[in-house]
Amino acid sequence: MERIKWLRKGAVLFLTLLMVLALAGCGGGNNSKTVAFVSHDDRVNFTGQLCDQIEQGVQAQGMTLEFTNAHMDANTQIDQMNEVIAKKPAAIILLPVDADALKPLVEKANAEKIPVIVTNRDLAGGTYAQVQSDERQAGRIQGEYMAKNLKPGAKIVYFMGESRLQAAQQRWEGFKEACLDKRPDIELLTSADAGWSETEALKDMTLWLKLYPQIDAIVSGNDNMALGGVRAMKAAGRMNSDVLVTGVDAGPDAIKAVAAGDMSLTVKQDAAKSAETILSILQKILSSGQTTDDEKVPFIPITRDNVSQYQQ
Repeated sequence: MERIKWLRKGAVLFLTLLMVLALAGCGGGNNSKTVAFVSHDDRVNFTGQLCDQIEQGVQAQGMTLEFTNAHMDANTQIDQMNEVIAKKPAAIILLPVDADALKPLVEKANAEKIPVIVTNRDLAGGTYAQVQSDERQAGRIQGEYMAKNLKPGAKIVYFMGESRLQAAQQRWEGFKEACLDKRPDIELLTSADAGWSETEALKDMTLWLKLYPQIDAIVSGNDNMALGGVRAMKAAGRMNSDVLVTGVDAGPDAIKAVAAGDMSLTVKQDAAKSAETILSILQKILSSGQTTDDEKVPFIPITRDNVSQYQQ
């Protein structure tokens, strides 16, 4: 595993070197020493891992990655994009809060000939390259696990992320197709939009535990909400080894929870592979111009069987 990690790090640094060479020759008056990372939210979990991987390679070549955080507010991100575009960075990596609201800003970047890569989220328009995972695949992985392991007549609850976002909807749809549509004996007791938040999921789960005497599984669109559900189950004395819990992201807390048996499965978005792919596209678009490449990075299921490979 250590050898694989070093090989991957070497690939990222090599791609960054190619990117720097491309930046040295790019025109348009752009700041060739700066790449803007315009994020929807905090630099944690997948976003933090992705940003760290890119920044590590960029800094090694004497460049700067400038991170901005919209705190899930579309108006804030619009203002931040305007400020970033005015600085004319070499490129913009964008995780949009709102697909429609950010479209005019991407079009503005296009007009200024600033390359744009959208990652982890969808966008309603403009010209950009995209690096993301198939969100339905994450849901299908969860669904297949639950369909295989839940007892007959099991009763479950579902935490959706922000329901207005395509990622949340597609994870739900993938789960439903792989589990509920194939196992009609499994009963979905209730579901809630918990906004990707552990705190909100804790509140919802605390109420549900009062309403439902039997809950055999928690399925969650991300790890934060899954861990909120686990906290509530433990506080109510309802958590045991028969309760199955699945989430998405494979953050450090979720990895620990899988290793400890509190979670059954987490689905990893491969931040290292995403960073490698982004750097590869940056090299391409900064040497040859904006592309509309759409690269998919597969999700990885993590259970007790393979969690040791992902523990730090």
